Amino acid sequence: MRSPDATAASPRAVPVVILAGGLGTRLAEETEIKPKPMVEVGERPILWHIMKHFAHHGLREFYVALGYKGEVIKQFFLDYHTLTGSMTVGTATGGVERHAREADDWLVHLMETGQHSNTGGRIARLRSSLSAGTFIVTYGDGVSDVDVPALLAFHRAHGKLATVTAVRPPARYGGVLFEDDLVASFAERPQSGDGWINGGYLVFEPGLFEYLGGDAVSLEGDVLPRLAAGRQLAAFRHDGFWQCMDTQRDKRHLEALWQTGKAPWRVWP
Repeated sequence: MRSPDATAASPRAVPVVILAGGLGTRLAEETEIKPKPMVEVGERPILWHIMKHFAHHGLREFYVALGYKGEVIKQFFLDYHTLTGSMTVGTATGGVERHAREADDWLVHLMETGQHSNTGGRIARLRSSLSAGTFIVTYGDGVSDVDVPALLAFHRAHGKLATVTAVRPPARYGGVLFEDDLVASFAERPQSGDGWINGGYLVFEPGLFEYLGGDAVSLEGDVLPRLAAGRQLAAFRHDGFWQCMDTQRDKRHLEALWQTGKAPWRVWP
């Protein structure tokens, strides 16, 4: 269901689906006890960072597609209001006085989409909630400074069923710069590697559901290629920051950016 105050002109009219049900096997040290979107950067789950970015751009209604250890994500949001900010507790009475604090104004739907569903299958299970209009789908393990209003404007201008945000993957290693046959210098690990990849931040129209089937359907392997073959998939090229958190090395990189105040995805105050 939509937020009670959602209208066609309201930012809440464009809900955001966050795929948060995968196993995260390459982060096994962390994901044995929590799902990957709950792995922390700056003492907050990466899921929170993703949602803060969308909320900054006015999109505050979320459908979190749960699977592996979804109860951990549910508990986080159940405790979110209670444990945010300062409070005074009277131990004799159990009375709680909450002090003034800033609260994130989000509407979060925590949706069970199967323990073993593929990415397309998880979206298919949300059909009844998303059939009214445009919606966004992204992954629960990647942050970016994508200009969300520009992405939506691009999608609407092209009139296709789907738009994928294309990004250049971060290069894994530093580069060697040549001058003829001599090494001129070494470059630090650059932001962009070669080529373009699917960076998430996908925009869809409800017609997408005609391309989806059961739980085994893969968004990346089955659906996007079919949309492309039918010329129904536009590409919004994003040259800015994008980073997924696949490995401990990626996590350390994101943590370092956050701790040094150089996190490009932190577009909110």
